[in-house]
Amino acid sequence: MALTKEHLLKVYRDMVLIRRFEEVVEKYSINGTIPGFIHLSIGQEAAQAGVIDALKVTDYKFPDHRGHGAIVLSSFPEERKRIMAEIFGKKTGINGGRGGSMHINDLSVRNMGFNGIQGSTVVTCLGTAFASVYNKTDDVTVVFMGDGTLGEGTCHESMNLAATWKLPVIYALINNQYAISTFYTDSHPQEKLSDWSKGYGVPGETVDGNDIEVVIEATNRAIERARKGEGPTLIEYMTYRWQGHFSGDPAAYRPDGELEKWKERCPLKLARQKLIETHAVAEKVIHDIHQEVEEEIEAYLQFSLESPVPVPEDSILHVYADDVQVEGRK
Repeated sequence: MALTKEHLLKVYRDMVLIRRFEEVVEKYSINGTIPGFIHLSIGQEAAQAGVIDALKVTDYKFPDHRGHGAIVLSSFPEERKRIMAEIFGKKTGINGGRGGSMHINDLSVRNMGFNGIQGSTVVTCLGTAFASVYNKTDDVTVVFMGDGTLGEGTCHESMNLAATWKLPVIYALINNQYAISTFYTDSHPQEKLSDWSKGYGVPGETVDGNDIEVVIEATNRAIERARKGEGPTLIEYMTYRWQGHFSGDPAAYRPDGELEKWKERCPLKLARQKLIETHAVAEKVIHDIHQEVEEEIEAYLQFSLESPVPVPEDSILHVYADDVQVEGRK
């Protein structure tokens, strides 16, 4: 499926936004400004931008621990600076600075958030998928996961129930080749991890996760099935993370030349080539996109740096539901 020039320009900008957002986050993580571990998705932008582009605001999104891009793109533009502030641990963050990098949620756009337990969201996502069936809406649920997460027993439980009940779930498997330091073929017998779904009667597909057009096309097919009540789909998006498992990981486990090979297939580079060669987009148009994104990211950064840190007293807020809320529940 070839995107129109306007659509390809839009998703190219989305990928540039993810790239620059994470490059800034990496810089301030390395210099100690951002607390805690940071897991980056630089090199994987198409697999996030394409999936989010195919969704509606009312669809449910379960990002993974490397999901800054999906989180930023699914939120309303005016809220995006608060996502960066959240990563910086600031009071103005979208979760008040409590979530940090790995626990960002935004229920206004049905970003349901992540947590530190790998494989847990492939179970909790069944709740929102069932809610869509129960409430007779066509909202789908997308859950992002990695090749390492596929080894969790919860994935079997999730797919078995989703298939049995024909729940509208898209399992977005971002295969970036490594689970921490383990190459994916060292821990899975399948050549294509999408074959894993066959035992549950669930369609599976492996696609080029660095080609934004291919990502959107495959995701749309799965979404159409889900909206029609035909059940879940597993899509394996083949891609590569340029950084190590976390910011600061030297990734010495990777063979020489592997990273350079994958950089030749940079998702931004591929989309840029299509814009120039297929749609005759001028270099100035592309330059202007980068400049516009740069200004936008700089505004996020200044907001984050200038925002106050949470006060200690706020740490006890939102820990328990209010008594009135609990007693008033039907």
